This record gives sequence, C-alpha cells and structure tokens, in this order.
Amino acid sequence: MTAEASGRAPPARSVNPWLVAVAVVIPTFMEVLDTTIANVALRYIAGGLSAPVTDSEWVITSYLAANAIVLPISGWLAIRLGRRNYFLLSIAIFTVASGLCGMATSLNALILFRVLQGLGGGGLQPSSQGVLLDAFPPERQGAAMTMFSMAALLAPVVGPTVGGFITDNYSWRLIFYLNLPVGLLALGMCAALVVDPDYLKTERAAQRARRQSFDSLGLALLIVTMVCWEIMLTKGQEWDWLGDPFLRVQTLLGLFLAGLATLVYRELRIANPLINFHTLADRNFRSCCIIVFCAFGVLYANTTQLPALLQSLFGYDATTSGLVLSPAGLGALVMLFVVGRLLGRGVDARVLMACGVLTMAAGNFWMSRMNLEIGPWQVVWPRVVLIAGLSLVFAPLNVAAFLYLPAVLRGPAVGLLALLRNEGGSVGTSVAQTIQERREQFHTLRLNESIDALSPQVAHRLAEVQAFFMKSTGDPVLSHQLALKSLENLRHQQAASLAYFDVFWSCAVVAALLVFLVALMRRSVIAKGTLVGAE
Repeated sequence: MTAEASGRAPPARSVNPWLVAVAVVIPTFMEVLDTTIANVALRYIAGGLSAPVTDSEWVITSYLAANAIVLPISGWLAIRLGRRNYFLLSIAIFTVASGLCGMATSLNALILFRVLQGLGGGGLQPSSQGVLLDAFPPERQGAAMTMFSMAALLAPVVGPTVGGFITDNYSWRLIFYLNLPVGLLALGMCAALVVDPDYLKTERAAQRARRQSFDSLGLALLIVTMVCWEIMLTKGQEWDWLGDPFLRVQTLLGLFLAGLATLVYRELRIANPLINFHTLADRNFRSCCIIVFCAFGVLYANTTQLPALLQSLFGYDATTSGLVLSPAGLGALVMLFVVGRLLGRGVDARVLMACGVLTMAAGNFWMSRMNLEIGPWQVVWPRVVLIAGLSLVFAPLNVAAFLYLPAVLRGPAVGLLALLRNEGGSVGTSVAQTIQERREQFHTLRLNESIDALSPQVAHRLAEVQAFFMKSTGDPVLSHQLALKSLENLRHQQAASLAYFDVFWSCAVVAALLVFLVALMRRSVIAKGTLVGAE
C-alpha cells in the first residue's frame, strides 16, 4: 500500500528526519529497557526496603500490568489528545514516575510509582513508531523501522547487563534515576521537533465532531483482565498454579477468562471499540501477533534464565554475567542493517522470518547442549546466534504484519501488537521459571536413583572425598559429613544445570514450531513507496 493510497503522505518539514528519529527512539529505548533492567535488582530492592524477596516481584508485575492496560488503547488516546500531546505527556509521566521510584522509602510506594511509570511508558512505543513513519518519505521508511527495531530489540537484551552493573557497583535507586536526564533530554527534543501531520489533525477533528462516548466498560474489563493475568503469571509458581489450596490461582484464571471473553464480545459489537479486534481478521497480522508473542517469550525466557544459570552455578556476579550476554547486542545491530537492505531489495519477509525462527531454535538448542565445564565464550556464541535470529524476525514482521491492513486499522493494530510483544515476555519469564523449578525436582529424583549407599562407585567417591577432608580436619566424623555434603552439592549442581538446559530445549522447540505459522502467511514483499509499519 503506497503512502498516497493510504492518505498518509509525510508532511513537509524543515528539520532533518534523523533528528526526529533520535528524539523519539530515546524514550522508547528507555521504556523497553525498564521492563528488564529491574529484574536483576529485585534482591537489592527487597533488602534496601526491608521487604521479603517474593514481595519484590510486584515491582515487575505492577509495571507490566499498567503497561499492558495502556498499550491497546494508545491509538485511541493519540487521536483524542493529539499524538504529539499524548507522546509528550507520556514522556513527562514516565520521567517523573522514574524519579519517584528512585526516592521510594517503602515497597508499597515503589509499587505505586511503578504503576504510574507503566501508565506513562505504555504510550511511547506506538507513538514513536507513528512519528517515525511520518517523519520519513516512503522510500526511506525501511531505515526508520530499522532504527525503531534497534530500540525495541536491543533494550531487553542490554537491560540485565546495565542493571547488573549498576546494582553491583552503585545502588539500585540509580536504575530509576538514570531515566531522569534521558527523559528530560527526550522531552525537550520531542517538544521542539515533533509535530502532528495534517491527516492526524483532520482525523482528530472528525472524532471530536462525532462525539462518541468513551468505552468505560471496555476499559474496566481490560483492567480486570490484564491485572488478573499479570498477577497469575508472577505468583503462579509460588502458589502451585492450579494446585493452589487457597484457590487464588483458580480465581484469577476464572476472572481472566471471563474478563477476556466479555471484552472480546463487547469490543466486536460496539461502534467505537477501545481495542479493535477486527485487526485479527487479517491472516498476516494474526500470524504475526502469535509469532511476536512466542518470539519475545523465548527471548525473555532465555534472558532471565541464562544469567541465573551463570550466577548460581558458574559463580559469576551480575556484572560479569551481563558482559557475557552483551556481545549478542552487537550481532543484533549488524543483522538489523542486513535485514533492512534485504527487505529493500524485494526479499520476501516470510523467508527472513522463517530463517529467523529457525536460527532462534538453533541458538537455544546449542545452549541446551552446554555443560558445567564450559568457559564464557562458549556461552557468548549461542547467545549471539539466538539474538541474530530474533533480529531476522523483528523487522520483517513489522513489514508483514501491516502490509495488507487498511490504514484506518493500523493505529489500533500497532497497540495490540506492542501489547502482545510485552505479554510474550511476561509469559516467557513465568513459564521458564516454572519449567526450571519443576524439572530440577525431576532431575533430583532421577539422580537419587543412582546415588545408592551400596553402589561401589558411590562408596569409592565418598572414600576419596572423606580422605581429602581428613587431611585438613583430622576428624573422621566431620570428614564423613563433609563428604556427604559435597556429594549433595554435586547432585544439586547437576540437577539444576539439567533443568536450565531443559528450559533452553523447550525454547528451541517453540521457536522451531513458529515456522509453520510463517508458512500460513501471504506473500510479503515491499516495493518502493510502500509503508512498512503502522501509525
């Protein structure tokens, strides 16, 4: 679909579009970064605020829930308030809330400010994508979307690295204070450079003239649905999922399903829906929603479990484990530019996406074959392969998802796609934690079958270790106890490592299965002058 056909010719402007791109990508990067940067600091936050570690998980849950509520309605808010006004308001709220988070004196206050931060940050991704598309002429929008992809893709990759370095060397509060100078810079640049194009002003005037009532019931249903979903994902494993004796998970699941069903039914039947589910009627967009949900689930599962593996079994601190993950970001940058060139030369987006999901599967499968004797570089390269695969998926997906959608549906569609991208990360984190804990129990039981007191191999091993400790302690009883403890530690290490490798294997299976969804999509080749994103 050409810019002329969609009625979205970029407005004439005197400023360099790359300045606009830098201005709008900065807050987007910071917002996506905040979905992962605090993960590695939860124990520090709990200790600093004298709160239980399990309760500190609400710092993540509250942000994601608030973010999930705003994302699908960001298109509606941008039209009602004006996209520029809404974008500036979102930056201001996000920046102020970040400062309040850094000053929080209790966990409850921090959770409240994280909710405010999530509400402000939810509108940044869709708005910045729309501004980028309007700032560049059609033939250069591929480069604009590559820049947006860099921000959305690299932020969750470098988040644990930045968070680990800050918490190890400074204070967890600096994680939030970091947003203040960046947010103020972005606010000033966007206020000076960003304008609403004429077609948005016309659409806003038309919406005001119609005076359609706000979908308050839809918003209430959305809040109930997303809050239940996020709490269930965060606390599900701790509460034993459907085995919860207090029926908390079962209640949350029932409310989520009822809220979701009612929300979909209502939004499909009213004239001014808060979330336009008609976008899912398009085959490409529907497939892309599932792919981006699963792909970011795989990314976040890997991004949370790999540092945990390195820190718990290899003895790395948060900074070192982050440095091991960092080189993948450089590979992602290179791959994004390569993908942009290939798309511009007429390569079918489906081909790149299929190669991407298979590359992601290969990277995760490589990790599932690791052991406890490897060095740092043997972790770096599988991670590079994984992130390179995600880079192959991300930009082509933005092409294929919106290529056949009518222009009027692109605003709601980008909010829904961003929502599913974030929720995929939530699901991936939760499911990976569940798999790791339950498979560790399984492997512990299986290893116990081989640790028999009557086994000659076990007896020989205990005798060797006991003799070692006897030289340093001179106490036969203590030496025997230390030998047994050593054997127990070895069993725990092996069981835990096998559980982590099972997580990576599961991620490989999920990524490989996505290739069948790619096969169901329509041909997705962009020509010169074609829009490659959404409003």
